[in-house]
Amino acid sequence: MSTPRLKEKYTNEVVPALKEQFGYKNVMQVPKLTKIVLNQGMGAAVADKRLIDAAVNEMTMIAGQKAVPTKSKKDISNFKLRKGVAIGARVTLRGERMYEFLDRLLAISLPRIRDFKGVNAKGFDGRGNYTFGVTEQIIYPEIDIDKVSRINGMDITFVTTAQNDSEAYALLKEFGMPFNNIKKS
Repeated sequence: MSTPRLKEKYTNEVVPALKEQFGYKNVMQVPKLTKIVLNQGMGAAVADKRLIDAAVNEMTMIAGQKAVPTKSKKDISNFKLRKGVAIGARVTLRGERMYEFLDRLLAISLPRIRDFKGVNAKGFDGRGNYTFGVTEQIIYPEIDIDKVSRINGMDITFVTTAQNDSEAYALLKEFGMPFNNIKKS
């Protein structure tokens, strides 16, 4: 298996660009992507348990890696929720699968969003991680629209080794993340 396209891009283009932009003296100081986490909350799964199975299957197809159901941590009577009940699905991608997913996300999935004007640049957490939401899982080519029982959104989190938001923003921008607005400093 060959190395993913974005992994080569990181080594050959992103590292030199960030090293010059931030004045790093050592290559190891350059921030890198450590993992991508996909998370899908299914509030309606309290009433219908089959939704979790469908969500896990869809997320497994999207990520190319087995997704796991997430369970509630405590009882919440207003939502008829009991501790230990499955209420979502998640998958964590690292290494080659992470780069392959990022490549598919940037090249195929994001352009398929209706009226797409870029992702919001306000999803940084202050520690160099970035999260944004996708409103429909059908933007992924792996999902067969005819077999989808329910349109669900998901959160995608990029965990980086960046020390602050500006470094993480520059890293994701170099990868080709289409941010829509001027980032906050």
